[in-house]
Amino acid sequence: MRSRTPRWTKTSKAVIVFKQILCPIDFSETATRALAHAAALTRWYDAQLTVIHVVPVFEDNMQSSFPFKGDEGRTPYAPVRADVLEQMRRSTDQAGAAALNPTLLAEEGRTHAAIIDRAVAIHADLLVVGTHGRGGFNRLLLGSLAEKVVRTAPCPVLTVPPSISRPPATEVMFKNILCPIDFSPSSLKAFEYALDLGRQANGCVTVLHALEYMDEDEPCEHVDADVRQYRQQVLDRARQQMHALATEHSQTWCAINEAVAIERAYKAVLQRASTHDTDLIVMGAQGRGGVELMLYGSNTQHVVRAATCPVLTVRA
Repeated sequence: MRSRTPRWTKTSKAVIVFKQILCPIDFSETATRALAHAAALTRWYDAQLTVIHVVPVFEDNMQSSFPFKGDEGRTPYAPVRADVLEQMRRSTDQAGAAALNPTLLAEEGRTHAAIIDRAVAIHADLLVVGTHGRGGFNRLLLGSLAEKVVRTAPCPVLTVPPSISRPPATEVMFKNILCPIDFSPSSLKAFEYALDLGRQANGCVTVLHALEYMDEDEPCEHVDADVRQYRQQVLDRARQQMHALATEHSQTWCAINEAVAIERAYKAVLQRASTHDTDLIVMGAQGRGGVELMLYGSNTQHVVRAATCPVLTVRA
């Protein structure tokens, strides 16, 4: 384990700075909680907050009074844009974001496409979404609509689960950060984010490497001793890699802990997060396989589904 005394204050220069934050809402309590986090981050970084709600079409654009099919196969009726904007104002006030003068956008179209287009248009640094919301986000990372949003986002995505409370009105402090790493470009980028966010909060980053391909159990006595020797060599090599990475970044003035687990990666992440009072998980969206194995194969997907703290997903 490496540890250094953090020497960062809010006035120090940050490497990771969020200046344009985009938060889609669906008027659920989970979305309001995510908006509260987005608002707190907006205050901390003195950023611009944009709040967006998307419907298939507004009433004033309808050529017919017949109902239509929405993104999720529902049969909603067209709302009035002014009514949606008024509901958005109530939601931002409820989330404590009204004083930030956020940009409120009531847009029509396919939800995931409208969100991504808006993220690109405003050069968003961060997209904040609540998991298990209503409507388009009722199955985040389970339903195809929200999966498309996370998969195609041009910036990091912070997912906020329903199990956590709203943040303080003034700031979001990620003091205890967990960063799983497999040494892929995506996970190394996530590590950069984790270190700087930890530095900004005068906190600590635990970097975790999971050896998924090794048996948790000790070899039987009759097994050749070379098996034990090989296993120990693999563990030692993993620890050396972790230590080299921590040493390389020792001047970040953020406390760094190193951990190696013999377990499926997502299980190791969730177990560590739940037993060490983790405030934030920062992880890459792509694994070593190069075809986004972590997000669409298992690990990142499992973590976002089951985490009890916010998860920041970073692409290389």
